[in-house]
Parts: sequence; structure tokens; C-alpha cells
Amino acid sequence: MSLISIETLRSSNSALASHRRLPTWFTVRAKTGPDYLDIKETMERLKLHTICEEARCPNRWECWNARTATFLILGDICTRRCHYCSVETGRPLAVDHGEPIRVAEAIRALGLRHAVITSVNRDELSDGGAAIFAETIRQTRQRSPDSTIEVLIPDFAGNEEALSIVCGEKPEILNHNIETVRRLFPSIRPQGKYQRSIELLGKAKQQGMTTKSGLILGMGETLDEARDVMRDLRSVECDIVTIGQYLQPTREHLPVDCFYDPSDFAKLGEDALAMGFAHVESGPLVRSSYHAERHAGLRSDEITPPSR
Repeated sequence: MSLISIETLRSSNSALASHRRLPTWFTVRAKTGPDYLDIKETMERLKLHTICEEARCPNRWECWNARTATFLILGDICTRRCHYCSVETGRPLAVDHGEPIRVAEAIRALGLRHAVITSVNRDELSDGGAAIFAETIRQTRQRSPDSTIEVLIPDFAGNEEALSIVCGEKPEILNHNIETVRRLFPSIRPQGKYQRSIELLGKAKQQGMTTKSGLILGMGETLDEARDVMRDLRSVECDIVTIGQYLQPTREHLPVDCFYDPSDFAKLGEDALAMGFAHVESGPLVRSSYHAERHAGLRSDEITPPSR
């Protein structure tokens, strides 16, 4: 096992090159142990995608070695172009209706305690892909009844019926990432809407879900604006929040505006808990699915009501 700086990871792949030197605290433990290799080989055998790889997550080694993974369903081509995201944008391929069974088989074969399932945006589909989410949950329940499930969903373009299709399968956690602050949302996520995302989380909560969202810092916001986002999330009783540092995936993506100190993340985490979030992950390397298995035991009826 070795310590590798994110800068080293970037330099090993020209597509990850960045003009900004990263702070010294950006290090990860690169370890390709048996659990890591088992997940990698299973994904390749079953022809599945992970957001861990598509988004070039720096925590892939830690998470895979802990036997947690985030499956990317509905293909690996997104219909939206968010300026921070490395997932390919374009015209997606046809929906693969065999994919839910293969995801469920991978979860069973790997014996995953907690499975996180996300997707690209599929705005060309009438339900945004909600039916495939639902089928993936059903197939997973059949094969791995003891596994907990978290779905990280797109906004389904505000389609409430699509949201209800997913909520109806009762995943342990319903996640939808807000990603950035209200002021920056139109420029960074031009095909999304800030208020629509907040309302989606509120509607999921009304349907009995334990809800979760994530925020990326370093794209031009202020810390006070980040706190405003946290307050907006609590206004719809969002239960869990993750807060991490933005890293520019390629030179074509949005440049990093600033790198926050770990102490800033610690303070935001304290503020989030004071606002009433039941669980918070806040740190430079935190991503939406980081330590996701720790969140799965939080049930809606055990969550502290939001502070008023």
C-alpha cells in the first residue's frame, strides 16, 4: 500500500492534468487488495459501469477495499453537461433492460452490505429512467435481501410520477445532490434548477424516504452561501449531507476557484449538525457516496426534526 497525492494521480493521466497545484493534504491510500480486485473484475465480467471510475473518484481504493461501490446505471453517456462533471455527454445508447439483473447479480456476488445505485441523466426518456431504477431495486431485493440500498437519482426534470416510481420501492436512502449554491446553479448546472432539486428532496421526504444530498465546494461560492444551501436542505427535512472539495477533472472543465482548508470543512460539518442533519460527512476528499454504508442505518422515524 502506498500514499499517492492527487497531483500524482493527475500527472499519471494527461486527461486529469490541472494548472493548479493541489494542497499537501490531498493524499489517498492506493491499495489494490483482493476486495478491490474482486469488484473491478466483477464489473468487467458483468459489463457494468461505476461512477467511481467515470467520475475519477479519489476514494475508489478506500471504498472498494471496504466492499462498497456505486453502480452507474442507464449507460455511461449523460444528456446533460454540468461543468464540473467528467461523465461523457452526448446521445445515450438504447436502454439496456438486462442491466438491473446484472447489477443485482454483482451485488449478490460481491456480498455488498450496502449498494449505492446512481445514473446518468436520461432526459430523452419520458420517466428519466425511473423504471430502471425501480427494477434494479426489485432485482437486488430478490437476490440480496439483507443488503441496504441507496439510490442517487437525477431530478427527473421535475416529473413527480417518476420520483414516486423510485420511492415506491422503498430504498433505505434517497439521495439527490444539490452540488452547488443557488447563485452559481444556472452557470454550473445549466440544465437543472436549484429550487426543483430542493423540492424533489422535499417530495421524497413526504413519501417516507430518508433523504440525502451533497455539496461541492471550490467552484466560486462563499462559505455563507454553502450554509444557506444547508438551511434550504433542512427546510425540506433533508437528513444527511455530504460536503467535499471540487477537483477539476480535465482542462476543459470548470477551473477550481479555491481550495478550502480542512478546518473549513470541519466547521461546516459542525454547523450542519447544529442545523439538525442526522449525519454529516465533510472534508476535502468527501464525495456523495463516501462512507455511505454508515448512513444506511438511519431511518426516517429516527431522524431528529429540523431546527426551527
